[in-house]
Amino acid sequence: MSDIKRLVLDVLKPHHPTIIELSRRISVLNGVSGVNCSLEEVDRETESVKITVVGNAIDFESLEETISDCGAVIHSVDSVSAGKMLVEEVETPQDR
Repeated sequence: MSDIKRLVLDVLKPHHPTIIELSRRISVLNGVSGVNCSLEEVDRETESVKITVVGNAIDFESLEETISDCGAVIHSVDSVSAGKMLVEEVETPQDR
């Protein structure tokens, strides 16, 4: 089976912990090299966050558990990159 190199997640979380704390907790997981958390929308009790995780061998189950431990839930997996190297998306005429 091929290792996951990048994940882009749509996550719904409570206001606490902050995206700073959530990023720190994700960044120390085995196989994770970097994390980017972007606040997309704020509601009265929750926040929608886009989380991008990169690494050599991301363990999705550990990542999902860490997110859940913070009281958050993954709404969707928006992008996955796996294999020996990262492949960047290429814009095609259909994308315009």
